Amino acid sequence: MIAELAARVRENIQKVIVGKAQVIDLALVAILCEGHILIEDVPGIGKTTLARSIAATLGCTFRRIQFTPDLLPSDVTGINYFNQKIQEFKFRPGPVMSQVVLADEINRATPRTQSALLEAMQERQITVDGETYPLPRPFLVLATQNPIELEGTFPLPEAQVDRFLIKLPIGYPTEEEEHAMLLRFERDDPLEDLSPVIAPDDLVEMQHQVRQVRVEQSVRGYVVDIVRATRGHSDIQLGVSPRGTLALYNCARALAAIRGRDYVLPDDVKLLAPYVLTHRVLISPATRFRGRRLADVLMDVVDTVAVPVEKL
Repeated sequence: MIAELAARVRENIQKVIVGKAQVIDLALVAILCEGHILIEDVPGIGKTTLARSIAATLGCTFRRIQFTPDLLPSDVTGINYFNQKIQEFKFRPGPVMSQVVLADEINRATPRTQSALLEAMQERQITVDGETYPLPRPFLVLATQNPIELEGTFPLPEAQVDRFLIKLPIGYPTEEEEHAMLLRFERDDPLEDLSPVIAPDDLVEMQHQVRQVRVEQSVRGYVVDIVRATRGHSDIQLGVSPRGTLALYNCARALAAIRGRDYVLPDDVKLLAPYVLTHRVLISPATRFRGRRLADVLMDVVDTVAVPVEKL
């Protein structure tokens, strides 16, 4: 069931997003794990279009928050205002009270405003003037960062970056994909006619079903071995936290379900490791000085861990 619905979701999103099947699948993995996505790529690559396409495909409410240095926490969560007609305070929900929230250029807001999103992402609730309000289900935050322009930005602290389940680059399209994009958008915007293919309640049910996917002991050990290897590697200053272990484990189950299996393969874990673990690792200053990229160091670590094989 999950594989069939995931195929419908992928096909629908690809009516707008040309190609990028793996990017869409990774976004689906995060959604099925009730996780959040950090997209770091250059402007104009399709980050907003992807978020809007996901919301329209899932039949979810969608809000975009443009993060700027003058954005206040109340601009994200909402405020209590005095209603003169009824002579009492009323709560006016902020844009975070939506099922799909695009936090555009999240690193341009102050740490205080960034932290206002932290409770929403982790606890799936917000607190305003001592009153707690639950967020709708499903709930997904897609945050974007521009890796080029760093002037006037506030880098996300490690504790907040760790809250994102997946860090996802989109990348430039191929030449063929770029030609197809021009033809697709030649006369109208396909996003305007995009219809939902599943309901939010169906998605919540899929999230429950993912937890039934089996993980054999050897594959579970493979997840743990990869994570623990990051903590003892000479090029890594800070290894993956236990939250990262859970993230990789759950993402592997979701990917297996999308691919029509009720069990996880080591290949699922290996494919997901760069997207789930890279933003949870800090390399040492000496490693950075040598010009080594974080992604390359992590893949070296993964390659050193023995892959479990089936016993004959």
